[in-house]
Amino acid sequence: MRKSILMLTIASLFLGGCACLKRSKKEASVPKNDAPKPPIAKRVPHAMTHHGHTRQDPYYWLRDDSRKDPEILQYLKDENAYVDVVLKSTEKLQEELFEEIKGRIKKDDASVPYLLDGYWYYTRFEKGKEYPIHCRKAGSLEGVEEIVLDVNQEATGHSYYRALGLKISENNQLLAFGEDTLSRRIYTLRFKDLKTGKVSDEKVEGTAGSYAWASDNKTIFYVKRDEKTLRAYQLWRHTLGTDASSDTLIFEEKDDTFHIGIRRTKSRKYLILRSDSTLVTEERVLSADNPNGTFEPFLLREANHEYAVDHAGDRFFIRTNWQAENFRLMSATLENSGDKSSWESVIPPKDDVYLESFEVFKDFLVTNQREDGLLGLTIIPWAKPDAAHNIDFGEVAYSAELGVNPSYDTTTLRYTYESLVTPDSVFDYDMVSREKTLKKQDEVLGGYDPANYKTERLWVTARDGVKVPVSLVYRRDLDRSQPHPLYQYGYGSYGYSIDPYFAAARLSLLERGFIVAIAHIRGGQEMGRQWYENGKLLKKMNTFTDFIDVSKALIGQGYTASDKLVAVGGSAGGLLVGAVANMAPETYRVVVAHVPFVDVVTTMLDESIPLTTFEYDEWGNPNDKTYYEYMLSYSPYDQVGEQDYPHLLVMTGLHDSQVQYWEPAKWVARLRHRKTDNNLLLFHTNMEAGHGGASGRFRRYKETALEYAFLLTRVR
Repeated sequence: MRKSILMLTIASLFLGGCACLKRSKKEASVPKNDAPKPPIAKRVPHAMTHHGHTRQDPYYWLRDDSRKDPEILQYLKDENAYVDVVLKSTEKLQEELFEEIKGRIKKDDASVPYLLDGYWYYTRFEKGKEYPIHCRKAGSLEGVEEIVLDVNQEATGHSYYRALGLKISENNQLLAFGEDTLSRRIYTLRFKDLKTGKVSDEKVEGTAGSYAWASDNKTIFYVKRDEKTLRAYQLWRHTLGTDASSDTLIFEEKDDTFHIGIRRTKSRKYLILRSDSTLVTEERVLSADNPNGTFEPFLLREANHEYAVDHAGDRFFIRTNWQAENFRLMSATLENSGDKSSWESVIPPKDDVYLESFEVFKDFLVTNQREDGLLGLTIIPWAKPDAAHNIDFGEVAYSAELGVNPSYDTTTLRYTYESLVTPDSVFDYDMVSREKTLKKQDEVLGGYDPANYKTERLWVTARDGVKVPVSLVYRRDLDRSQPHPLYQYGYGSYGYSIDPYFAAARLSLLERGFIVAIAHIRGGQEMGRQWYENGKLLKKMNTFTDFIDVSKALIGQGYTASDKLVAVGGSAGGLLVGAVANMAPETYRVVVAHVPFVDVVTTMLDESIPLTTFEYDEWGNPNDKTYYEYMLSYSPYDQVGEQDYPHLLVMTGLHDSQVQYWEPAKWVARLRHRKTDNNLLLFHTNMEAGHGGASGRFRRYKETALEYAFLLTRVR
C-alpha cells in the first residue's frame, strides 16, 4: 500500500517548547492583510466507533472512489490554485531549477547492453523525447538496430503512460508488455510481432504487469488484479491469437493477505508462481515446456517462513529465513523440495550479515549482503569456497547491487554501484582476475566534479541506546563552523532499505548551501532483520523517535539548526514526517510530505481500500483493540493538535493506487482547522498522476522544482 520503487522508480512525543515556531507567527510569509486565503474544506459530521471508542472525522466526505465528484475535484483544484498564488513569486526560480535539473541529464543516453539468446539488449533515450526506446542487435553490437518498443510512440495522445513487464518469447520473435494510461497500476497486456514491427490489436485487460512466456512461443501466463482492491490475485493462461474471454484461470489466491507474481528462472527451464505476504511466501513450479501442466508447490506455506527460489545448472537455490533470521542460502532438487530437512546448506546464517540476494554462475556464486548497514558483494568459487573475496569499493557510504546477469556459463559479473557523490555506474567484474571494467557511469552535464563534495557516515545514539546510521553529503568548501540548511530524508517501513544513492537533482540544493542527510532508521532493513522487526507493529514508534533523535543530533553537532532543518518523506515516509510533525514540531522549519500515508486507522480498518489486508503484518490489524489503540497513538491525521506546526508542503496524485488522495486531503483540512501558527500549508495534487508522480523522463522534475523553490524561500 505504502511501499514506494519509484522512486523511480517513491520517500517518515515531544510537545516541548516551540520557540522557533512562535517566531514564525511574527515572520508570516505574506503580510496578513494581503495574504491569499486558503481553501477551507467544509466539515460534515461523521462518527466512527470501534472498540467502544468514537472518532469524529468531519472530512470523511472528501473520499471519492470514482474520483469524479465535482465538488471534491473543485476543492483539489482550488488547493492547486492556492499553491500557484502563494508561490507565484517563485515562478522564475521554479523554472530556473527545472531547467537546471533537466540540464544535468544527458538527452541522448543509453544503457549498457546485455546478451540474451543471441541478442544484445539495451535502452536508449533521444533528445527531446520523454520516454525510453527499447532496442536490440542480433549477434554483435555492430549489428543493425532493431526497435523492440518505442515507448514515445505508444505514449502518443496520453497525458500519462507507462510500459512495463517487457517479455520476449523464446524464439525471439514476440514481445509482450503491459501499458498503464491512468497511473492506477492496472495494465493492459499487449503484443508486438518483432518480425513485422506491428503491435497487434490483441489485448488482455486488467493485468498486474506480471508476465511469463512458456517455451512454446504461443502461451503466456499473466497475473490479474482485483479492480477494487488492486490485489494481484489470479494467474491466467492466454494462447496467442485467441480472444481473452477464452483464457484459462490457473490459480486464485484465496487469502486476501497475499498477492501473487509470475516469473521464469535463470535457467529458463521453469516458471515460478509466487504467493507473497509480509511474513510468508509460497512458490509453485511448472516446467516451461509443459504450459498445460499444473503448478506444484515447491514448499507449502508456513507461518513466518519467507523463501525465494531460482534454478541454475541442475539444482534449485533457495534464499530462506528458516532457522536464519538474516536469511541463508540452501539448495535442493525438485524431488526433495517439500522437505526442508533435506535441503543442503550453501551459505550459513550469520547474526551480523543480512543476505539480500544472490546470483548463480557455473563456476561462481555471488552474494549481495548487508553488513554494518551497507550492501556488499562477495565472490565465492564453487571449487574453493574458502577462497571467497569481497569487492572493495573505497567509499564510506555507497550502494552496490547485482546487475543484469542472464548468462550462466560466464566468469563476468555485472553489478551496479553508486554513492552520494558517485553517479550510477555499471561495472563488469572478472571473477577470476578480479579486474573491474567500468562500462558506463551516468554522465552529469554541466561540469559535475565529485571531488567538490564530501560524504560522511555518522552513528547517532537513539534514546534507547541503539546506534542509528546516517549518511550525509555537502559541498567540501562549506563553512562547517556554522549551521546550514539541511534536507533530512527517511522512510523506515516494510524492511525497505534506503541506501546512499546518487541524485543529480539534489545538486541544486547542495550548490545552494544545503546539507543532505539520509537517516537509516528502524523499520528499514539496513542493519539486518532485527532493524525491521524493531520498527513495525507495536514497535513502530521507534521509527519516528529515531528520525527525531537523528535531527536533534545533527542540530547538536552543528550541522544545522531547528530553523534550518527540513524533514522529507514519501508514502510510508510521509507517515513518518507526518508523525514527526505532531511529535516534535519545534525541531523543524519545514516538512515536505509526498503521497503521505497519514490516515492509518481509517485505512487499515477498510478492507475495500487497495492493498490493506495484506499489510496487517506491517502495521497490525486494528480490529484488535491493542493495535487499534497503538495505531491511534501515532496516526498523523488522528493526532493533529492545536499547536504550532512547521511550514508544510503536501503533494499527492489524484489516481494514486497505494495512498489514496483523500488521506493527504483530509490531513491538510484538519491541519488548517487546528494549527495555531501562520506558517504556510500548501497542498498540491497532480490531477493526472498516481503514486509515482508524473510519467516521462523530465516532467516529474517540475514537481521537484516546485518543492525546492518552496524550501529555498522558507529556509535560509
